[in-house]
Amino acid sequence: MPIFRLTHEIAFPPVEAAETGLLAVGGDLQRKRLLLAYRSGIFPWYSEGEPLLWWAPDPRMVLMPEEFHCSRSLQRVIKKGLFDVTLNQAFPEVIRACGATPRPGQDGTWITPEMEAAYIDLHEAGHAMSIECWADGALAGGLYGVALEGCFFGESMFSHRSNASKVAAHALVTAAREWGLSIIDCQVANPHLERLGAREISRAVFMKRLEAGLRVTLAPHAWKRLPDQL
Repeated sequence: MPIFRLTHEIAFPPVEAAETGLLAVGGDLQRKRLLLAYRSGIFPWYSEGEPLLWWAPDPRMVLMPEEFHCSRSLQRVIKKGLFDVTLNQAFPEVIRACGATPRPGQDGTWITPEMEAAYIDLHEAGHAMSIECWADGALAGGLYGVALEGCFFGESMFSHRSNASKVAAHALVTAAREWGLSIIDCQVANPHLERLGAREISRAVFMKRLEAGLRVTLAPHAWKRLPDQL
């Protein structure tokens, strides 16, 4: 099982070389390398104290905007207007909350200080985005990820109040349909996302959809404002 060691050169081996999903080790989190990784179907994922690991799993979990499942209970939550939803108003707070929120079966977080700083840099450069849910003026939930052309690469989400992350996901797919986003990458299998309509596809199919999505030109108002009707 080959695992490639990256150098200072901004380059990655082909994703087909990732026999178990793990493709490479090393390198750095500079903006140019991260953007190349996402465009190549690769993402970083490692825990504090580990070397920097790069992944291209097979299968890959994705959420197609038209396949989002909005349950009746979620419809009721949205109709009641329990949350105020915003776009890119608190990116640093969202990524920090994602890293600090305990998760069943996980000891610690993969959102290291280096990861946090790298994605805040991507956000400031216009490549990483967040959707926030507010309740009583406090951040109650949200999600963040990387946006490139017609693709959104979801990184993490959190809830401090029941259903907050689901409302954020609903806002994302509603916007995706209006803006012309074609695919939402969810990386690896997740029961929570599966209940929202995400599913696994082969890496080969994912790469074809990624390539198509990167050729999409979004609506002019994409990532500038959310749709009026969420």
